[in-house]
Amino acid sequence: MTAEAPELAGWVHAYSGKVRDLYVPSPGAGSVDDDATLSAEPVLDTAEHLLVVASDRVSAYDVVLEPGIPGKGALLTQLSTWWFDQLDGVPNHLVDPTTASVSVPSAVRDRAMLVKPLDMYPVECVVRGYLVGSGWAEYRENGRVCGIELPAGLHDGDRLPEPIYTPAYKAPLGEHDENISFERTVELVGADVAAALRDTSLEIYRRASGVAEARGVVLADTKFEFGADRSTGELTLGDEVLTSDSSRFWDAEAAGAAGAGSGSGSRTDSFDKQIVRNWLSDNWDRTGTPPSLPPEIVERTAARYRELIERLTAH
Repeated sequence: MTAEAPELAGWVHAYSGKVRDLYVPSPGAGSVDDDATLSAEPVLDTAEHLLVVASDRVSAYDVVLEPGIPGKGALLTQLSTWWFDQLDGVPNHLVDPTTASVSVPSAVRDRAMLVKPLDMYPVECVVRGYLVGSGWAEYRENGRVCGIELPAGLHDGDRLPEPIYTPAYKAPLGEHDENISFERTVELVGADVAAALRDTSLEIYRRASGVAEARGVVLADTKFEFGADRSTGELTLGDEVLTSDSSRFWDAEAAGAAGAGSGSGSRTDSFDKQIVRNWLSDNWDRTGTPPSLPPEIVERTAARYRELIERLTAH
């Protein structure tokens, strides 16, 4: 059973996703020492600040697995905040804790982000630079990915001629996300927002790919989430960004020279939870309760998460 979200002084637990827990300030909260009751109903629509706490939970194929990956929440938070710093000029949801009226509890400081609430769009903005995962499966069936026609003769792991934007509809917790066309995105959020989501996602991917490749890492694909700033309406990057949970990162040398287009080969050289996906695919038919992850899979995954951060941030 998944561990419950921790109680945090000065904050009320509002929501839990597969990996992150969301909190709003307690009534009257002004610091982590605030004694306000934690039984108050959270009000997400009016909260000035939110606390996003990354847990050690790990998910694959839209289910939460047991056990978690020790230290994963702190690693994801460290990587997200590092990437937010790299993406200057892209508005994001982070709030400077030194200027806020609330504080981050010390118990979760290494795995929490203080953020402003956004009106989130119901679209996962997926960008693929390489043909892999569900994109590869769809390409094998009809030569397209989310309605985008691709050249014939591509192989699993090949670099695409240009990065492609393949959005998905964000399904409620417990349901499967659904790949959708750009036209469907227009229906969901309107033409102007749909275009902004696409263009911004592709630009961030290109920038991040350059940063990663300079450090010997291939960014194969990733997904972003955006919302509208409640004060200005500005498109704003939210949630996590470019982490080992939301992206596929490969060792450039093991994958072949970045851009060679000759296929990635070994997935064990992935700096993400592909190790978990591979083991789960070999040991579970996606029906019923998934099996527990063996200790060696847990440790190998944690080690790859740590190595990615060292690769990226050591420069």
